[in-house]
Amino acid sequence: MANRTVAVIVGSLAKNSVSGRVANALMSMQTKGIDWQRVDIAALPLYNYDLETATPPQAWTDFRDAIRAADGVLFVTPEYNRGPPGAMKNAIDVGSRPWGKAVWNGKPAGVVSTSPSNLGGYGANHILRQNISYFTMPVLLQPEMYVGGADKAVGADGEPAEHVREYWGKYLQALAEWVERHAAYAKAA
Repeated sequence: MANRTVAVIVGSLAKNSVSGRVANALMSMQTKGIDWQRVDIAALPLYNYDLETATPPQAWTDFRDAIRAADGVLFVTPEYNRGPPGAMKNAIDVGSRPWGKAVWNGKPAGVVSTSPSNLGGYGANHILRQNISYFTMPVLLQPEMYVGGADKAVGADGEPAEHVREYWGKYLQALAEWVERHAAYAKAA
């Protein structure tokens, strides 16, 4: 299996967020077949059609170029009020334009949701899946990954806690195979 670049988008903007720590721990697992690239969304101006000119905001252009260059996408989102945060939705909107040139089309994707609660961000996970269902993104359906007790899933050293390593490894291997399976489709889209 060839190494594929997977863009990681974290929905929380907080510097030491649980979702950010989970994303970093996932990337630290050195998954065979994946080269991780974290794509920051903190600097993205809110999507406004009036700014979609011949020279859109540079942050939009940089973001779109980063996603376009990736072979797949891993969304890691916290749950805010039973859904993903506005920053995540804004990133999806920015990547969906200009009309007919969405950077999401064809990109295989995975969705990981995090929460300190036992539900693991179930609502955010499914609303995010609904948000991206418009695009021709093949989304990994199984295994699903809801990280309940996410505040305890990553150790002080930034590594995945022992009790999550096996499952996270299975999820990441499934994601690597998913991205590989859909790589030709992603490039054609």
